[in-house]
Amino acid sequence: MNPIPLSLTLADGVRLDADCYRPRHRPLDEPLPVLLMRQPYGRAIASTVVYGHPTWYAAQGYMVVIQDVRGRGTSTGEFRLFAHEAADGAATVDWVAQLPGSNGRVGMYGFSYQAMTQLYAAAGRSPALMTLCPAMVGYDLHQDWAYEGGAFLWQSNLGWALQLAAETARRRGDEAAFLALVQDAQALPLGDRVPVQPDRLRQLAPDSFYWDWLNHPDPRDTYWQALKPDLAGVDLPMLHVGGWFDPYLRGTLRLYREAQRGRSPQQLWIGPWGHLPWGRRAGSVDFGPTAISPLDRVQVQWFNRILKGETTPDAVEAIQAAPVQWFEMGGQGWRQSHLWEEDPPLQYGFRGTGLGSMVGGELRPLKSGNGEGCPEVQVTPETQGTPETQGKPEVYVTPEVQVTAKETGVPDVIVHDPWRPVPALGGHAAVPSGSFDRSALDDRADVLTYTTAPLDRELVIWGEAVLRLWCWSSAVSFDLCGVLSVVRRDGVFNICQGYQRLGIGEPGQRRSLRLQFQATGQRLRLGEQLRLSLSGACFPAYAVNPGTGENPDAAPRLSAQVITIAIEAGTLAFHWP
Repeated sequence: MNPIPLSLTLADGVRLDADCYRPRHRPLDEPLPVLLMRQPYGRAIASTVVYGHPTWYAAQGYMVVIQDVRGRGTSTGEFRLFAHEAADGAATVDWVAQLPGSNGRVGMYGFSYQAMTQLYAAAGRSPALMTLCPAMVGYDLHQDWAYEGGAFLWQSNLGWALQLAAETARRRGDEAAFLALVQDAQALPLGDRVPVQPDRLRQLAPDSFYWDWLNHPDPRDTYWQALKPDLAGVDLPMLHVGGWFDPYLRGTLRLYREAQRGRSPQQLWIGPWGHLPWGRRAGSVDFGPTAISPLDRVQVQWFNRILKGETTPDAVEAIQAAPVQWFEMGGQGWRQSHLWEEDPPLQYGFRGTGLGSMVGGELRPLKSGNGEGCPEVQVTPETQGTPETQGKPEVYVTPEVQVTAKETGVPDVIVHDPWRPVPALGGHAAVPSGSFDRSALDDRADVLTYTTAPLDRELVIWGEAVLRLWCWSSAVSFDLCGVLSVVRRDGVFNICQGYQRLGIGEPGQRRSLRLQFQATGQRLRLGEQLRLSLSGACFPAYAVNPGTGENPDAAPRLSAQVITIAIEAGTLAFHWP
């Protein structure tokens, strides 16, 4: 079915082009609810990398409008990242609600950039907009998209900047620039004098958002505040979608938590997916046919209930189902929960032996008081102060408990060499994302590992893990990457990871560190083991910290130094958002 071309001319003269799809064999003037998607990649794509084609949605009894945002596709005007989406989105919602064949009720769907356009449009508070289905959304652009743990998400941000810059060059007919940017996108330029500031991108796309993101590392900067969608007073039913290996899962969870404060129904689905595709495989792991995305049918059931008022069992179930639907990796497939927290938080302790990078260390369950568990790291319910005021023994303060670390003797030491930084492999921040066998990485001498004993019963971990530890370094600044994996007979497969950049401190100074991992949902089977791996880099997902105190995003490669990092003891605790 060929779409109907439509155009909206805004007050400033900019024309926004769109394609409209309607059900076959139904009158063109029959009033139907509208499903709207606004996106920057050429409207023919219509997010079909993760969703069914608009013709399928139209066949379910909807008028589907896919629009090119300003300055993209065939729409006119200048494209500036998210700068015009609030005003343009609000005008578009009002426009589609009044189109011939529209019944005036509008829902929006889409993932990534297309999820952000939903939030910006909702900020216009149009009465025609009835519901949103934002998927994989970087709600807080600084914390959920551009940076993590104070570190710039280099690989994903650079790849996206090159893609958008290439499209800009294509639109203006600059073939040489287009081909050069495509070449860099296919083999990222990582070796320039200042690695995070590639010369060709600066030359060919000096006005890219990439430079704005680099120049505003502080999340409190007014730059970020101005870009955050204003959802004050917005209370709409929302179907939220995330992936365990999606780099923007933090944003999906942040938006879901915030939206729960309203009165409208909210539902959250998290699958075993990276950013795309939403299939049965994420990385090298096949999660089975049940992992294939059910979201097309789920969204239609959601829209049927809200936009059509249907009371069929499927439509009612779409609203009344448990608010959290999540995929249990390694286990039972889709599960549902009314609350995140179902069981007491899991907690583990570990301590240095001096050989953590060679033979590995132990990750042992913690229990309160003098019960069984890791004898060198104990949980106590009493308040014991902080390391700054208490002295030895050291105290780890967590929201639930406090952990006393006994003297550990020899710390575990790794030496980070910028010539051969620990490479990124899967997870949520690397490209490609997902779960891979990292046995070879854990064999490196610059990776510390702590592993539980083989499980004598099955274990389900889900939610967010927080690592707290004591460490020191030879450098004034350094990074720490943590990866959680399941150890099986056929390999060591990553589950989730976290990254933290430590600011300037005195070399050799004993420092506390808090590292938050990406949320996960994983079942460990009988005989399997849980492993924590620690390293000083995750390249090129994040830029290598030179260790000199310079901003890693502006530091020349020449200044990078060898960094020694020592880990004394720590705790790993799982909790639920």
